[in-house]
Amino acid sequence: MSDMKISDYMTKSPHTIGQEQTLTKAHELMRQFSCRHLPVLHGGKLVGTVSLRDLDLTEGLSDVNPDRVLVEEAMSSEPHVVGPNTPLKEVVDYLVDHGYGSAIVTEGKEVVGVFTAVDALRCLRDHLAK
Repeated sequence: MSDMKISDYMTKSPHTIGQEQTLTKAHELMRQFSCRHLPVLHGGKLVGTVSLRDLDLTEGLSDVNPDRVLVEEAMSSEPHVVGPNTPLKEVVDYLVDHGYGSAIVTEGKEVVGVFTAVDALRCLRDHLAK
């Protein structure tokens, strides 16, 4: 298990959203694709990540209209970014120690995956079944 890489359990080719999109659009994408985390891009470059929790917190503020507020105002601008060959344990340790809900997996400048708590549970399930 110690030789496992993040690419073994990440969600490949995740859906992304532009930072100039609205919170309403982010919700639509999350519902459509049954996900809770979206890498945020600007001009094709990773600039952050937005989670369902981020959306809920932002929309809970007074005077926030999700049809007008942009993703860039709700996103986390410093996501945990790793490469596909990063050891799984290293990523899990970081997420647990820092309270992050996801890691974005990039190869060069391209987003190739996302690793979330659900992916970690899938890994656990697979190992408990052995």
